Amino acid sequence: MKRSRRRVHPGPAVAAEDLVLAYGDQVALDTSSVTLPRGQVTAIIGPNGSGKSTFLNAIAGLKAPVAGRISVLGDEPSKVRNQVSYVLQARKVNEAMPVTVREIVSMGRYASTGSWRPMGDRDQERIDASLDRLDIHDLATAHIGELSGGQRQRVFVAQGLAQAHELLLLDEPTTGLDLVSALTIEGVIRSERDAGKTVVVTTHDLGEAEAADLVVLMSGRVVAAGAPQDVINADNLAAAYGPRILTFEGDRLFVDDPAHRPVAGRHVHLERAIHPELPGSELH
Repeated sequence: MKRSRRRVHPGPAVAAEDLVLAYGDQVALDTSSVTLPRGQVTAIIGPNGSGKSTFLNAIAGLKAPVAGRISVLGDEPSKVRNQVSYVLQARKVNEAMPVTVREIVSMGRYASTGSWRPMGDRDQERIDASLDRLDIHDLATAHIGELSGGQRQRVFVAQGLAQAHELLLLDEPTTGLDLVSALTIEGVIRSERDAGKTVVVTTHDLGEAEAADLVVLMSGRVVAAGAPQDVINADNLAAAYGPRILTFEGDRLFVDDPAHRPVAGRHVHLERAIHPELPGSELH
């Protein structure tokens, strides 16, 4: 019997038109339109409370629009959930929960197998591959409560990879992590793109955003969207972060965002000088 192929929509991964998202009377994302391309990495940046995570929730079909519309992979978000893998931050876990690393990663297969159906060889192969890609195969039998924060985050990213998906959503996956874990996850993001998958990641790190194919800058609305060099500039960042948070000292840019990855004091974003008065000037 010939297996039917799923129709692949040729359009963008995500298309939002006049989208408004809210929690009761509190608007999280005001009227915004933006298109996220397929097969690329999109970084969503902006200050804490700017609507980044709420936008991911809408893409995942977990948050319905108050106004406007959003399509994901050419359809309504609720209809393509089995093609979207969503990885939240893993800072807090129930350490009393008696589950191992492999069991947590295996949960990523539930979207395909159901939570009670036995897993076959192909499922186990996918789980093994996900453990290997995050370099946590040696932790497969460890209890989640025994792991460091970086290891835990890698476990949940591996769970996301174990799920069959066309679109991978990552909510601040490297914030506050050790260098090894951060680099491992960044490597996974690149390999997903190289495999033709679409990745959407929220981040507070402008250096990470600069490595993406597309950057969306938010501050309660979409302030700017486009190539990193077109979005990450003095005017756009000042509009999003405000003059009290965004400061310039000589040729150096500082973003004093309290939600940023913890560091000792202020630090320079990116490694280029910025000259706002010059057209096409770059951030260092």
